[in-house]
Order: sequence, then structure tokens, then C-alpha cells
Amino acid sequence: MKGGDENELARLLRAAIAGDERAYATFLEGTAAIVRGFARQKIVQGGVDPEDIVQETLLAIHTKRHTWISDAPVLPWIYAIARFKLIDAFRKRGRRVEIEIGDIAETFAQPEPETVSDREIGRVLDGLAPGQRSVVAAISIEGHSIGETAQKFGMTEIAVRVALHRGLRSIAKKFGRI
Repeated sequence: MKGGDENELARLLRAAIAGDERAYATFLEGTAAIVRGFARQKIVQGGVDPEDIVQETLLAIHTKRHTWISDAPVLPWIYAIARFKLIDAFRKRGRRVEIEIGDIAETFAQPEPETVSDREIGRVLDGLAPGQRSVVAAISIEGHSIGETAQKFGMTEIAVRVALHRGLRSIAKKFGRI
């Protein structure tokens, strides 16, 4: 059977409604081919799978087959259901377009790692008070913990935190971040 044979599809649907299971299976196969072609033609930008439209349409036809008027043309009825299922799929997807990231990954520029020279770090640290300078250097540059720094300089952990905070705040002010 050709997918668009109106009279044959109508005959098969009438027989299916009367209880002929083979006619119904043949009707669904022919309808699936018609809807598949329709969906592929309408879905240009992607985001909706044509097979989803086929399945949704066949399900709707199955549940609403009793509403078809037996002496009316069957193709307009099938296309109307398929069109509504297509509209529903586009509404569900929304206005967003989904693109596989692997397809466009090479077009993104890789961020340049921001590096600061030792000389710039030294210049920034030189602008701090001696206590702040040693605490900021020990924690931020050498990677010591608050407790290790407190032990190293004979300070309390609270005093180390205060010195670190004040030192970092002073650096941020110099760079206009506060």
C-alpha cells in the first residue's frame, strides 16, 4: 500500500473500527509512514524528534479513532492530529534551541590563564605593613594554614586571621576592588 492512498486508509480504518486487527495494523503502518514524512518535513531546526511525533500521533489516533466520521476523508483527520502533536512538541521544547556541545566546542576560545609575576607579587606585598606582609605571604603564597602561620609567628589564630583580612583588604583597595 502506498502511504497516501486515501481510499485504502479509509477502508482499513473502517475495518479496524469494526474489529479487524490485521486491518488496524496495516492502517497504523501506513499512517506511521505518512506522519513520519510530515514530521521530517516540518522539523527543520531540530530539537524535536520526528519519531516522537509519529508515536504521539499514533497514540492519539488509537485513543480517538471512534471520533473519525466514517464517510469523511481520513488524511485530513490524520494530518490535523499530527499537526497538533507537532505544535505540542514545539511548545514543550519552548524557544530554546538545543545544540550538542561537542559539535561547536572548537569554536569557543580557551581562556588565557591569568598569571602574576613574582615581581608584581613582591611589589604588592611591599605595600603592606610588616606583620600583614608575613601573614599574607605565609598563607596566600606559601600555602600554610592559619594554625601553622600562628605557630610560626607566635601569634594567636585570631590575630593571624585579622592580619590576613586586613592585608587582603589593603591589596584589594590598591586594585580598586573595594
